[in-house]
Amino acid sequence: MAGNGQQIIVLGIDPGYAITGYGVIAYHRNHFDCLAYGVIRTKASQPFPDRLLLIHRQLSELIERYQPDAVAIEELFFSRNTTTAIGTAQARGVSVLSGAGAGLPVYEYTPMQVKLAVSGYGRADKGQVQQMVRILLNLDQLPRPDDAADALAVAICHAHSGNRSSALAIGGYQ
Repeated sequence: MAGNGQQIIVLGIDPGYAITGYGVIAYHRNHFDCLAYGVIRTKASQPFPDRLLLIHRQLSELIERYQPDAVAIEELFFSRNTTTAIGTAQARGVSVLSGAGAGLPVYEYTPMQVKLAVSGYGRADKGQVQQMVRILLNLDQLPRPDDAADALAVAICHAHSGNRSSALAIGGYQ
């Protein structure tokens, strides 16, 4: 991949069922280009299966449009709200399915891995990570909303990982 001098395109995803962040980057010889970023929003008034279907359809459209070489997803961490965790885990499953269904390798990274890869410090705060995303991608301003910035950070983390085997490939789709 990037290690042999070829460009790779990575779709980073920050999963959620109300807001799923996405970021698409190209990486070549230690240089990043931001191809797209944004969020997929679903309405609380929609039936939950329809919300998941919307996320799947929009991620599938992004995959079709940008033809990424890999999908990188932030691993979930919840300490309190079980209901939110279950819904978010289901949205994460849809994100995995979208990548795997397109035949792409899907990788997951912990928040600490993402922070370390982007800022050089595994306990960096959100502002520090967002500022480094802006600098690395040569953006004029911080990417907004936060979910999109987080997705870009996950994509950068994957590009920086170098040793792809250090990440967990989900479901054997490596």
